[in-house]
Amino acid sequence: MARNEEKAQSMLNRWLAGKQAEERGERARRPYLASECHDLNEADKWRQQVLREIGRKVMEIQNAGLGEHKLRDLNDEINKLIREKGHWERRIVELGGPDYSKVGPKVTDSEGRPVDGAGGRGPGYRYFGAAKQLPGVRELFEKEAPRQMRRTRAEIHRAIDADYYGFRDEEDGILEKVEAEAEGPMRAAAIAEWEEKEAERQAAFAAVRGGELGGAGGDGQAADDGAAADGGASQFVAYVPLPDQKEIEQKVLESKKAALLQQYISAEEAPSSRQRVSSSTGDEGGPAKRQDLGSGPACYFLPLTA
Repeated sequence: MARNEEKAQSMLNRWLAGKQAEERGERARRPYLASECHDLNEADKWRQQVLREIGRKVMEIQNAGLGEHKLRDLNDEINKLIREKGHWERRIVELGGPDYSKVGPKVTDSEGRPVDGAGGRGPGYRYFGAAKQLPGVRELFEKEAPRQMRRTRAEIHRAIDADYYGFRDEEDGILEKVEAEAEGPMRAAAIAEWEEKEAERQAAFAAVRGGELGGAGGDGQAADDGAAADGGASQFVAYVPLPDQKEIEQKVLESKKAALLQQYISAEEAPSSRQRVSSSTGDEGGPAKRQDLGSGPACYFLPLTA
């Protein structure tokens, strides 16, 4: 029963729609060509109809979820309607009406700039709404980054004069006065620092010469007197201990002994053998002695001098 009632309802609706259409009469269709219209009021009415269709489709194309094919079709229809609007505007001018291409409002883009050819006379193809984000279209609207032009050497030197190099800084006399006031303390501080370092250097040289004289057979008194005479009342402090000639000879002798021990004795026997060798060669220039190294090989050690 429900399906029959739905069918009856659908047929009733169709019949009622047909009766209303008969009462209103057949709806006039817009001529395919603007040249077929010979009435100024009719031409103006068809132009207003085209404008309403353009506005409706422009609102519809703002929806990015319609899909790529639907967006492209809507954009094509909008461009076709814009061209048709231009035809009707030219027909209105031919029939003695106003020129809407000059009097009417300008069509602008999203940034407020007027669109060239929006009156239907331009050959360009325009994109609206979400159609600007389609693949292959987005690149057309991307602005190229401005290229930074490097200036040539001639352009750089064109703005350089004597003031750039400071040739005219001393003409007023102010700079020389300021420099003279600051130069005095700086020069005095530099001289004092140099004198202090020079005194330390001379004291160090005197101490080294005094050490050499003391190692040769003196008690160092003459070196102290020389240092006092060179350095004046200032007292030199040695921050690094300086070895004398005997200590240097003893270090060289010990290093040679260690090299011989390492060459003929294994690592395990080296400590005990080093002690026996040091006790046997305690007297400088004494006779060589044979040491019993247990199971190891017999070695003869000759006296070494620096």
